[in-house]
Amino acid sequence: MKSQFNYSLCFVFGLIFLFSGCNKNSEERSEDKKSDQAINLDEFTSMQMTGIEQVSIEVDLEGAVQRLSKAVTFPTISNQDRNEFDSKAFTDYHKFLEQAYPLVHKTLKKEVLGDPRPYSLLFTWEGKDPGLQPALFYAHQDVVPVPEDSRDQWEVDPFAGTVKDGYIWGRGVLDDKNQIHAILEAAEMKIKEGWQPSRTIYFVFGQDEEVGGPEGAKHIADVLEQRGIKRFAYVMDESAPLAPGIFPGIEGNTALIGIAQKGFISLELKMEGVGGHSSQPPAETNIGILAKAITKLEAAQFPYKIHPAVRSQYRYMGPELPEEQQPLYAAVAFGEDDEITPMEQKFIDVMSQNQVTRAMLHTTIAVSMFNAGVKDNVLPPAATAVVNFRPMPGDTPEVIIQHVKDAIQDDRITVKDISASTPATNIAEVGNPSYNMLEKTIRQIWGNDLMVSPFFVIGGSDSKHFQARPFAPDVYTITALQLENTKEFEGFHGVNERILVDEYGKSIGFFYQIFDNLEELK
Repeated sequence: MKSQFNYSLCFVFGLIFLFSGCNKNSEERSEDKKSDQAINLDEFTSMQMTGIEQVSIEVDLEGAVQRLSKAVTFPTISNQDRNEFDSKAFTDYHKFLEQAYPLVHKTLKKEVLGDPRPYSLLFTWEGKDPGLQPALFYAHQDVVPVPEDSRDQWEVDPFAGTVKDGYIWGRGVLDDKNQIHAILEAAEMKIKEGWQPSRTIYFVFGQDEEVGGPEGAKHIADVLEQRGIKRFAYVMDESAPLAPGIFPGIEGNTALIGIAQKGFISLELKMEGVGGHSSQPPAETNIGILAKAITKLEAAQFPYKIHPAVRSQYRYMGPELPEEQQPLYAAVAFGEDDEITPMEQKFIDVMSQNQVTRAMLHTTIAVSMFNAGVKDNVLPPAATAVVNFRPMPGDTPEVIIQHVKDAIQDDRITVKDISASTPATNIAEVGNPSYNMLEKTIRQIWGNDLMVSPFFVIGGSDSKHFQARPFAPDVYTITALQLENTKEFEGFHGVNERILVDEYGKSIGFFYQIFDNLEELK
């Protein structure tokens, strides 16, 4: 089986194409300088924190590894067919968590929520000061399936929880049970020490992130909003882990912090008409009519624009890249959202040549399903297609539906929203106390010899259900785990998913430290 990557991680590899495409000869660079004279590279300086003192957190690594490896043995799989749901795997996993983290379950309030199936976990750690805005840490229990035709490519049984060669192996150990357990390990340690947070801290562990989160995270976001929370001081979810060599020109370690996510909507396009015998076809068949509509829609792509999160991304990354590339990235970083300069157009021209980086520039259109017909000599009375869109800000379901109708210009085809649609999220602030606190914690655990940068998430995680609402605009997404190289990304949704034992210990230390650092926020 060919490995399938999480879209927030695919973005990373798309950048390789982007950066290699941005190398220009001297004549081209001269033209760039003429077209954007206003760019002042003296202001395009490094945004990286320096001088952060590292800390070393002592953890029960042997016990923590045993607990995480046991967690892998519960096949909490999210299948696309939601009727294929193993409720016992989730209830057994919940019972195991109670045994593994007794102090957490004794001290924190635990609720099992979800609609219509309640298998998501909400923990509430009451703070000493009810006047402080709460914080929330998110991770998900569910994992993607392991296709039968890929099992022979695994070095171990994907659900055995094997520990060997310095790694913990298995489906979910990287995406995303490592984050659940690192959070709970750190909380168990803090409670044992008699520590209580000043602000209330929530842990949310969803049940269906891998299929969009409509039953779990969305429902819990609804519940918390209904309970009157006005604003979260800090929200953190999974995304890309730390890894060296992600960016050409930057050989060192990199930590990407997601600050915004695109939205999600799926539309069903349906053509209903008269069926019949294939020996007497009409001038246009239902399948042919719908196929023409799809062709028109794919030709009517949404316009390109530079998202503000992309500007923040290149403000942080750009100064760390080779000098000859910096005028281009400075133009993006310092650009205005309501205009595209010639230099920014060059950036768009390069980005649009690659499917991953192109997705950062506009609302995408992806025909993902096409259904019609049951027999070769029968004309079906109906044909349907499902088109998935990942919207940029402002492209609401209403805007997208109108775009589709304008593109196909055929009233015979009905257009219906069939998804639990979510809009593009708010954009988390960069350089504010919450972002700086996160960067500081990263450097306390993994050192100063790394680049930390915000980035625009083109896929999405369950935190989109929080970040799209007024009470949680500042959501930061990062998987607090160090990978040894980019090849280890292949474990996401692929074969031989694994993490280093020693690095898992640092993940626990990260959450232990960030609980303390939250005390610094006002």
